[in-house]
Amino acid sequence: MDGAERLRGGPAAAVRDPRLFEEFYRRHVDAVMRFVARRVDDPHTAADLTAEIFLAVLDSAHSYRPRLGSETAWLYGIARNVVSSERRRVAREAERDLRFSGRRLLEADDIARIEDRLDAESPGRRALAALASLPEGERAVMELIAVDQLTVTEAAAALGIRQVTARVRLHRARKALRDKADVRTPETDPAAPQARPASPPGAGTPDPSLLHVARGGARA
Repeated sequence: MDGAERLRGGPAAAVRDPRLFEEFYRRHVDAVMRFVARRVDDPHTAADLTAEIFLAVLDSAHSYRPRLGSETAWLYGIARNVVSSERRRVAREAERDLRFSGRRLLEADDIARIEDRLDAESPGRRALAALASLPEGERAVMELIAVDQLTVTEAAAALGIRQVTARVRLHRARKALRDKADVRTPETDPAAPQARPASPPGAGTPDPSLLHVARGGARA
């Protein structure tokens, strides 16, 4: 995610020129769809949220700062806000009329394509589920770095926090996940199974999703 991916003039130029906005959209729509597909499992919802994220770009283009990270990282910050807002709406059982309009506009081929993307991103959804027990701030940093593959710098920019804060939260999150994943199934001696103590509650094979996100390396 280096400078080569950035549109000349950035998002601010794109929102002033329909041709540039189409180029911006085509450049980033796959990455945004992957981000969404790691967080929802319904193709209609994924399509709606992806459209809402690019609509939000129109209002947020002025906030992009190239020195803080790539366009993708900036988009992930917007996407995270859009997805969070959607979750709150669902919790309140209040969906907008636009959602139903969007569903009617989807063709069968669109549904099949989005379902394929959802299937491809199912490991990411499992990894995100493994982070559910973390405090919100630590979970947000861990999601962007371990699951969405942002650098620490980009994650901090996407969340609007300092890099040192992001690093502290990342360290705490990884420690919590390692502690949670470091559970082993007691070995059983075939010669004397009765001599083995009963497994303590919760003992078992380490959760591979927890181990994966806890051990992932972070880029600066």
